[in-house]
Amino acid sequence: MCGINGLISKNRSLDDVNNTLKKMNELIYHRGPDEDGFCVENQGPATVAMAMRRLSIIDLSTGKQPIYNDDKSIVIVFNGEIYNYQKLKQQLENQGVTFKTKSDTEVILKLYEAKGESSFADLDGMFAFSIYDKNRNKVFITRDFFGEKPLYYHQNEDNFFWASELKSITNNLDTKPEISKEGLNLYFRLTYTPAPFTIYEHIFKLEANHYITYDLEVDSFEIHPISTVKNEKQDIAFAEAKKELKNRMLQSIESRSISDVPLGTFLSGGVDSSIVSLGLSQMNNQKIDTFSIGFDKASFDETDKSKLVAKMINSNHHEFIISEKDIEKNIHEILLNFDEPFADSSALPTYLVANKTRDFVKVALTGDGGDEVFGGYNKYYIGKLNSKYTSVVPAFLHNASKSVLNKLLTTKDDNRGKRFKLKKFVNAINYNNEHYWNIISLGFSNDTEKLLKTDRIQPNVFSYYKEKTNIKQPKTVHEYREIDRHISLEGDMLVKVDRTSMLNSLECRAPFLNKSLWEFANSLPEDYLLKGFSKKHILKEAFKEEFPEGFLEKSKKGFVVPVGDWLRSGLKKELESYIETKFLEDQNLFNIDYIKQLINNHLTGKEDNSYKVWTYYTFQKWYVNLYI
Repeated sequence: MCGINGLISKNRSLDDVNNTLKKMNELIYHRGPDEDGFCVENQGPATVAMAMRRLSIIDLSTGKQPIYNDDKSIVIVFNGEIYNYQKLKQQLENQGVTFKTKSDTEVILKLYEAKGESSFADLDGMFAFSIYDKNRNKVFITRDFFGEKPLYYHQNEDNFFWASELKSITNNLDTKPEISKEGLNLYFRLTYTPAPFTIYEHIFKLEANHYITYDLEVDSFEIHPISTVKNEKQDIAFAEAKKELKNRMLQSIESRSISDVPLGTFLSGGVDSSIVSLGLSQMNNQKIDTFSIGFDKASFDETDKSKLVAKMINSNHHEFIISEKDIEKNIHEILLNFDEPFADSSALPTYLVANKTRDFVKVALTGDGGDEVFGGYNKYYIGKLNSKYTSVVPAFLHNASKSVLNKLLTTKDDNRGKRFKLKKFVNAINYNNEHYWNIISLGFSNDTEKLLKTDRIQPNVFSYYKEKTNIKQPKTVHEYREIDRHISLEGDMLVKVDRTSMLNSLECRAPFLNKSLWEFANSLPEDYLLKGFSKKHILKEAFKEEFPEGFLEKSKKGFVVPVGDWLRSGLKKELESYIETKFLEDQNLFNIDYIKQLINNHLTGKEDNSYKVWTYYTFQKWYVNLYI
């Protein structure tokens, strides 16, 4: 696990390129404090430079990067873990290939040497890597199937940059980049900016399961998808599917537990983290370490569930209770480390649990991805309800009652209970099968036209993803999941976990994020995933005998924190500075009257606008840090 950087530069001295590369690498020291490595090769008018920082997890003694092939014509820098590297290595050895190290990095290199870029599809893991092939005079830059590991890129007149974090690029530009209209609108709709966009104009994120080919001969690049298995529906009995799922899940947990350093699990007490913790404990002869975090606000604390599981599997359980003061000490560092606005407030406790966990282990298994893979979100059920609702309630009646319902369902406290969820459902209803795009809009939803000045509005903000997925009017759970794989999983969930864990030099692995599991789930009938009110139905059925009766059916809030309350207290003064008239006029992005009323209503307790105000707050914190 580490971070990578690279550039292809024209008309610059080697010293200049070396200095730039060194600066890029220093900016991501936290991603790999154990080692660094550099490769700078002059190729005619262009210089190819690659670097990495290493967090040593596997092959501690001989895994130093960059790694070259035997005749030094091909070189790689790599960030991540390849979970099937031992199997791939054995296959190559059977063909007469020899290895100098025990690392998964060399397996990627040798596999590429044998099969070229078609080899990328063979990899099961989380990764971003770059390969410079002097024989073909090309550079290949690759990102994993789900997008667990980040990869940004930017091209200007003299350079092509790529990096694990945006800061490595933005801090090496001559001028501050402009704000992207697409990125701005996506952020305020979703609370984050998914690939291929970023908040910056002309700086992009490589999409998951894609690779860049940079041809040094013609000085240009192309982006290609990595081939995948077509998901054919299968006629499989529920009992057989349940057995197959459990086997695949346990195999995935086992493959993600390979490590030469201590590891544990994040245990929230939810279905996914409980299954991962159970599986890991059954594979170990000794007690495993589990880690959970709770909150001093009782309505947000769910440590009782994690305690129950920890006792059941007899783990060394570590529980940390946090307060607003704990967040205040770290909030600046946490939010700004994302390098662009990011308003998923669960990043705050995720950072803190990673910070505490790093005192005990170097690797943590998580339950991330279980909801996307097996259909566990409330929004999937709400999406299905939209069809039933719109078939019964006429559009004119819904539109007439909507404003009344919004007033009746208004809350004043940051408590995301039934009224909050019902209000979200009412506002997501759509009679043109656009409802799911509304459901995933956690920020300003359809209010961006009120929030942003006219010249800043990007109409049809989801058009790229509708074309990419070929799902314009999603109706099924499988379509909802596919949209989430491209948008919320890549742009939100995985960004949150990667940045907060790597800021603490902790590696997080997600057993649910396995191509085999994803393809298997896609092949199943939808009611195996969502049956009536039972979400993740087949997953829970597969493991229910391992847990106390009814445990896997218990509701869970998720990793939420009371930011709405904090914005009214410890963060209030800073927030108020972001709605000063002079500041907003100079910024020239927002409709001043609308944003002032929205925030004042929240601060005075007239209305709870936690999601919107937090989204605005995190944007302005980023903006002030970068542009003021």
